[in-house]
Amino acid sequence: MRLDGKIAIVTGGGRGLGRAYVQAFVREGATVVIADIDEAAARATSAAVERAGGRAVVAVTDVSDGAAVATMVGEVLDAFGRIDVLVNNAAIYDGIRCAPVEDLEVEEWDRVFAVNVRGTWNCIRAVVRDMKLRGAGKIINVASGTVFGGTPYMAHYVASKGAIVALSRALARELGPAGITVNTLVPGLTDTGAQKRWDVPSGAPRPTLSPSIDRLLKPDDLVGAAVFLASAESDMMTGQVLVVNGGTVFV
Repeated sequence: MRLDGKIAIVTGGGRGLGRAYVQAFVREGATVVIADIDEAAARATSAAVERAGGRAVVAVTDVSDGAAVATMVGEVLDAFGRIDVLVNNAAIYDGIRCAPVEDLEVEEWDRVFAVNVRGTWNCIRAVVRDMKLRGAGKIINVASGTVFGGTPYMAHYVASKGAIVALSRALARELGPAGITVNTLVPGLTDTGAQKRWDVPSGAPRPTLSPSIDRLLKPDDLVGAAVFLASAESDMMTGQVLVVNGGTVFV
């Protein structure tokens, strides 16, 4: 098993892609902490993992709250002694309001950035002290194919995910000497059900790009890339963008 004995934190691990990452990591031998603001979803995923013979611990956490994240990470270190892998998956996406840029409210913009960007930064700064002390660590930041496709009416979301790519590259340079890798995983449009709950204005254009592989991605299509980035197989890979989108956009 490629993650045997590893301790991993997956933010937003209660449902959707996060749930798939949790289940895949456990199958590969990791103990996973599900850090999610949705306690019911996190506990449902944890129960499913345990029924399958694995271990996943629930940590109810709002990643936009730096103090809450620091507390969660401290509890993980107290319980397990280290953190080997961090997957920054939590984001505002499900049910997001799509609108022309001039109609977006400041509060909407700030909330998306608070979770998607500041939340990622909060989690990274909370785990790197331990990773630096041990001279090893894997950080996987989840962006979005919308960054490369330029999806209209989602300026707040697309900009936040573009910031994730930039942050990952800066931190790959900064943390590489400490033995910590930082990479970006970029899913294409994936069938988690979330996109069906977008609040899209009437008459808004839909993306015209189609995938080379003629089907919608499913969460399990992303887990191989996530496990690779979390494993020793990617030890010499950092600052990179790994795109899994069925060939919609070539990066």
